[in-house]
Amino acid sequence: MTTLVCTSASAAAAPARQTHAYPSFSSYVRARQPILLRTARSLTANPSDAEDLLQTALAKTYVAWERIEDHRALDGYVRRALLNTRTSQWRKRRVDEYVCDELPEPEPVPGEDDPAERQALHDAMWRAITKLPARQRAMVVLRYYEDLSEAQTAEVLGVSVGTVKSAVSRALGKLREDPELGLVR
Repeated sequence: MTTLVCTSASAAAAPARQTHAYPSFSSYVRARQPILLRTARSLTANPSDAEDLLQTALAKTYVAWERIEDHRALDGYVRRALLNTRTSQWRKRRVDEYVCDELPEPEPVPGEDDPAERQALHDAMWRAITKLPARQRAMVVLRYYEDLSEAQTAEVLGVSVGTVKSAVSRALGKLREDPELGLVR
């Protein structure tokens, strides 16, 4: 049987020690890690931060393993370590604020639509569509909002493809002439 030997300088300088001084700690972590991770996730917004938080709390628990008298209360001990660690991290968080004469507003990006303008255009378009006759309105909605082909639109409405083409053409002409939509162009 071959025995692996660590040849790093730190391992040679340190006395030989077990990787798991407390086998009961290892079994506890294996058994309870999913539940404790769920608790950590409830304390942080980011899953990666929750894993780091749990790792730190488990390291603190490992250091205090011999001092914990009642191993039935381990979950409470680890939860308290999670909460204390998270509170310490929150307190250490530093926010730098600088006083300035003007607020740093981002410059508008050319070509990027303003959501309010987009909504206004959407509303104006629907108002213009409701002014169309019912048959033209149905054809425009099926053709452009439901994204049906001319043949599919004709089939749904029970008319010929030529009727769909001419009615949609007339409807688009009326929409182009609508004064409310002219302001948007």
